[in-house]
Amino acid sequence: MPDPIIRIVELHKHFGRVPALNGVNLEVGQGQVVVIIGPSGSGKSTLLRCINHLEKPTHGHVFIEGVDLEAKATNINRMRTEIGMVFQQFNLFPHLTVLNNITLAQKVVRKRGKEEREQVARQLLDRVGIPEKADAYPGQLSGGQQQRVAIARALAMNPKIMLFDEPTSALDPEMITEVLDVMQDLAQTGMTMVCVTHEMGFAKAAANRIIFMDQGLIVEDTTPNDLYNNPQHERTRLFLSKILH
Repeated sequence: MPDPIIRIVELHKHFGRVPALNGVNLEVGQGQVVVIIGPSGSGKSTLLRCINHLEKPTHGHVFIEGVDLEAKATNINRMRTEIGMVFQQFNLFPHLTVLNNITLAQKVVRKRGKEEREQVARQLLDRVGIPEKADAYPGQLSGGQQQRVAIARALAMNPKIMLFDEPTSALDPEMITEVLDVMQDLAQTGMTMVCVTHEMGFAKAAANRIIFMDQGLIVEDTTPNDLYNNPQHERTRLFLSKILH
């Protein structure tokens, strides 16, 4: 693997006395698509939130392009501009149009002029398949459309890494595919992606690696093919038997 764009070393995170991560080690190479699966409470979302420092580790280190997020000299806000994150909930501003939702951070953080940021926004709306929704408000959109706007908003910042935290779990079943299609297209462009999801079809189609977590640890780190056909751990086999019908 080339120099990892993400390197996680002995990562621990406790919430009070409750351990969420118990010594995670992980490297993600440039352009890799890594899907993280596991039961509820296994530490998947906490791991994702530590990567962009929404959660501060109790012990251990996260390096992004060799920069230690825990180092006092590190400018966390500047590092975050390189990491896009899409959550379960869409977190769009309800009082702003779709276009303005996508241009706001470009204006504030990237300091782009009006013409450039609107051009970027419209290109991305076209890319996620809803160019006609530029002047709509979030409340006028379906859940799937709102999540596609959230993806476009994250991409507008030209991140080097995209994190997805169960981006389809709040959607009606018929809307899931439209979001996964956008994610799969993104994976094919060479974007580095770390995705927490239970959508195993997407994992099989788009991921280079699948990581199975349980009790705050990585139990298995393998290819989709090997995970399906030759899981190494009994805990993995038990989990897969419940989610693969």
